[in-house]
Amino acid sequence: MSEQAATRGERKERTRQALLDGTLALAAERGVAALSLREITRSAGIVPTAFYRHFASLDDLGATLVDDGVTALRLALREVRRNSDASLSDTVRFVFEQVGPKRELFGFLTRERHGGSAALRKAIALELRLIVRELVADLSRISALDSWPPHDLEIAADLMVATVTDGIAAYVSAALREESAIIDRTVQQMRLIALGMGAWQPPKQR
Repeated sequence: MSEQAATRGERKERTRQALLDGTLALAAERGVAALSLREITRSAGIVPTAFYRHFASLDDLGATLVDDGVTALRLALREVRRNSDASLSDTVRFVFEQVGPKRELFGFLTRERHGGSAALRKAIALELRLIVRELVADLSRISALDSWPPHDLEIAADLMVATVTDGIAAYVSAALREESAIIDRTVQQMRLIALGMGAWQPPKQR
């Protein structure tokens, strides 16, 4: 690849990232559905027609942000799962550590999950279901849960993912002085779930 081609590619990538960053900043005030193409391109310093060199549509841009946010969450959870000795508290706190530097991105996810366009809500719901399935697979490998039917494992995984995502939603919109309390509360909620799982008897054992 020539130096000139590499430079063009770098400029294109910078502009693409500027569109994503600008959208995140603007969406924090009104949500993606309320933004215009002109506003978004102005935030990146380009004319509206140049937008389509980077994204097929505004929905495509939004889907990219969804993918970025969910990928960040999935990678954080996968990293935790590599450390089998991590305590439940360490696991939850590690996830929140990954959220901090990407507050705008996770804020976008939590807002658009319930109040965004139908396309973004559907995309986020689908990605979260995939995370639940990954967690079900992880739970099924735990010896204490190997007798649980898939349905019960899915209920537990769904409850755990919902608890963490709700905690993240509160965290990204909270004042600095409230952050520690939100993390502590999420840890306690997850501990209660773990205690309940320890006492749960699958249907065939009741």
